[in-house]
Amino acid sequence: MELGTLVLIGITFFAAFVNGALGYGFSSLTVPVALLFYANRILNPALVLIEVVVNIYVLFINRASITSIWGRVYPIVISLVPGVAVGSYMVASIHPGWMKFATYAFILPLILIQAAGIRRPIRSEKLFGIPFGAGLGFLYSITTISGPPIALLFNNQGLVKRDFRAGLAVIRVAESSLTAIAYYYLGLFAVESLRLIPFITPGILIGIPLGAYLIRRMDAETFRRICMSFDVWIVGFGLSRVLLELKLAQGASAYGPMFLAMVVDSYLLYVFFAKRNGMLASQTQSNVNSKL
Repeated sequence: MELGTLVLIGITFFAAFVNGALGYGFSSLTVPVALLFYANRILNPALVLIEVVVNIYVLFINRASITSIWGRVYPIVISLVPGVAVGSYMVASIHPGWMKFATYAFILPLILIQAAGIRRPIRSEKLFGIPFGAGLGFLYSITTISGPPIALLFNNQGLVKRDFRAGLAVIRVAESSLTAIAYYYLGLFAVESLRLIPFITPGILIGIPLGAYLIRRMDAETFRRICMSFDVWIVGFGLSRVLLELKLAQGASAYGPMFLAMVVDSYLLYVFFAKRNGMLASQTQSNVNSKL
């Protein structure tokens, strides 16, 4: 078995575990690692087919909250169409190296913004949903990643856990289904892509329920933040590698983006744990005072 196949099996299991625990994160963890071994036009179709099934399952188990969030997400769902169409065409027509570059360059700042915990509530939510949906469709169709921007928006708007998961599932069912249709018409479901599915599926079947079970015994916010750091470091490394591949940088200078991403993430991680420890210490002191 080739190294790329072994890595794909390992990362999809880990990513499925994270997805089961947090409700998202499968593609945002799988893609940066798998792109080190596979081109977008080979990897994406396999992931999209699998995600159609997974997202429908997630939507089914969160179906009770669909009616409460539909009015907030339908502008995004409708606006996915043009973004998916343009992005899918780019996957079929642009050089694989440049697609990797676009993927890494898109998702790195998104993850860092999410890690920074920046929140600015948006008043005109429906109006904002139109350009957001178009951009999301474009991003998903070229990368199969949409979790970080959706999570960023939903956290920003203060959605509760059930509505968060239901809204995420509605959007992801729509974007994965639309992308699968676009890929089909563009002839992207090649044999090379379909051969990856048997290596990905077992990790999903085991990882998602395992993550959903074990997250009850872990601090979800800390786990989420550590996963984001892993993602940042991998994406930074992937971006540096593709800079070398495309000859946009040479030698040590190509690893500048990776080093910068690691420095920024390390600072954000320090701030996160400093605040976390401060909150825990305050809660402990409050409990002691209440007992006294």
